[in-house]
Amino acid sequence: MGLWTARSGEEDDFVAAWTAFAEWIKDQPGVRTLRLVRDLKESQKFISFADWDEIESINAWKAMPEFKERIGRVKQHTDDFTAVEAELAVRVDAAARVG
Repeated sequence: MGLWTARSGEEDDFVAAWTAFAEWIKDQPGVRTLRLVRDLKESQKFISFADWDEIESINAWKAMPEFKERIGRVKQHTDDFTAVEAELAVRVDAAARVG
């Protein structure tokens, strides 16, 4: 998970750079789904989510030589970035609807 604050006026550039980064990530072993959400009240704030099979896949990806350069392309459009490695604590699914 990543907590991002885009530079003022660079929000669209940040989204484009993050999208290109995600396009690279999607082909890495162990990754499933990638998402970027934007705060509706503070439009410079974003949270990214990546669903991986296991922590070893994340560690291998971060150890790749091109990782720093590629994430740097995204971070150049930010004032702040925090990476978070988390695990699911609770999942509640909506009930199936008929009709």
